[in-house]
Amino acid sequence: MTNLIKGPALFLAQFVSDEAPFNSLPSIVKWAADLGYKGVQIPTWEARIFNLEKAASSQSYCDEISAVCASHGVTITELSVHLQGQLVAVHPAYDTAFDAFAPLHLQGKPDERQAWAVDQVVKAAKASQNFGLNVAVGFTGSLAFPYMYPWPQRPAGLVEEAFSELARRWKPILDVYDELGIDLAFEIHPGEDVFDGTTFDRFLGALDNHPRCKILYDPSHFLLQQLDYLAFIDIYHERISAFHVKDAEFNPTGRQGVYSGYSDWTDRAARFRSLGDGQVNFTSIFSKLTQYGFDGWAVLEWECCLKHPEQGAAEGAPFIANHIIRPTDKAFDDFAGGTTDKTALRKMMGF
Repeated sequence: MTNLIKGPALFLAQFVSDEAPFNSLPSIVKWAADLGYKGVQIPTWEARIFNLEKAASSQSYCDEISAVCASHGVTITELSVHLQGQLVAVHPAYDTAFDAFAPLHLQGKPDERQAWAVDQVVKAAKASQNFGLNVAVGFTGSLAFPYMYPWPQRPAGLVEEAFSELARRWKPILDVYDELGIDLAFEIHPGEDVFDGTTFDRFLGALDNHPRCKILYDPSHFLLQQLDYLAFIDIYHERISAFHVKDAEFNPTGRQGVYSGYSDWTDRAARFRSLGDGQVNFTSIFSKLTQYGFDGWAVLEWECCLKHPEQGAAEGAPFIANHIIRPTDKAFDDFAGGTTDKTALRKMMGF
């Protein structure tokens, strides 16, 4: 029996730069392959390595991109629309901060920026189909997050209206994904309206349980919230369509806890770490995902407050490979079994 979980794979977003080998798709894919990665998750906003417009409209362009990856023994795992998805729903408090996610000519124009973002996410569905993929990954954006902590007390109905509006924006997009046979897996992430299981339930309910609304499972965000990330798999495994392998640690002090007092990353009680340097129990995570039949990619997302990204990437490939489980097709006590028939079974029960 082959492995259910595929990998190791690498999310390229944190590595693309103007410096070689990170400034073109052929060179960054070769670099990843040389480290032992078998797949890459592509950030669709990164013009240095990818053209979403072409990918959505040109099968030949997608074939060329796939061939570049295949020449190094690497496949595309998913297309990421995290930044564009964020812009589908932006509370005015975040307008200036999130303008950086949009092209210059759309900055300061929230309505036009939002329309562009919707178009981008839709194009990612078409591009995913051209690549033969069945899932894309991204963010929901946020309308209610500024009101997460209820002080002053939230007016009755505010949260419900925020999630209704979020669903109104996403349902037409998800309908396109459904028509094209693509799941959209949202990374459950603080800063988004959907940041834990309860908020995912709100979103899914507002979407009338849309079949294409899925989850990008990233345990690091749950550890930093002190949420039971293993029980989360038990509850939501049927909706998990993608997996970011990212480590984190939570070390509360007498001065700070989950919110970390606006500290810089290195000084926070809750902070991201490279694989194996944090507190996430990946042995149990890979076991549970295998138990429930998850057959997607295990994708490293590097975000560490201490370790250099190239060191984190180099250590990440063997870490993931060593955690992927080849499912057994035997019971451990098969050696002690014997042949039986119905008469023997009834005899054992005294009949």
